[in-house]
Amino acid sequence: MLSINIYLRFALIVLLLGGGIALSIFYGFWYGFPFWLIGLILLVGWIALGTVQSAAQLLQQGDVEGAEQRLKLTLTPKWLYVTNRAYYYMLKGTIAMQHKQIDEAEQYFRMARELELPTDNEKAMILFQLAGVAAQRHKWNQAKIYLRDIKKLKVTEEQLKQQIKEFEKAMTSAGQLKAATRSGMAHKGGIRQPGGKRRRPKMR
Repeated sequence: MLSINIYLRFALIVLLLGGGIALSIFYGFWYGFPFWLIGLILLVGWIALGTVQSAAQLLQQGDVEGAEQRLKLTLTPKWLYVTNRAYYYMLKGTIAMQHKQIDEAEQYFRMARELELPTDNEKAMILFQLAGVAAQRHKWNQAKIYLRDIKKLKVTEEQLKQQIKEFEKAMTSAGQLKAATRSGMAHKGGIRQPGGKRRRPKMR
């Protein structure tokens, strides 16, 4: 997808709208029409799409602070196209996770989940993030519920499918470790005497 640098977009909006209005005033409407029309298209694009794409690119590069600052240049998430609004909340949640703000991250992921997303890939991505939050809190049953919901979806993105498989393996390993720990504790408890105290040898 073609992406225009946000600062270049701002400059073009000002120049095209300002120039178009000036030409329309001094030379007539049709002289300025192409300029302010393009300026309006760029303005509407910024309002409806925000800075989600460029923020995602910065986050992929490991620039968390840069992605956070870029998201702040979105006018308001409420006016974003629904898919971009979901990605906006997902990026905010991911950034919050990077800052170890688990509660805030979960809140953003839940906000993204409430939106009517067009594809199962996007729905699965949000559920996957929520499963990760649950796992970090050691809420294994909740994480399993999210995984079960993911399996009901038709995920086609290979990278996401691989991440889900790896997470499921990690969940299985964690469950086995938990079961083994409980088994060991039960075994230890089974060999203790009633009352849990040793019998002292008789004194001669």
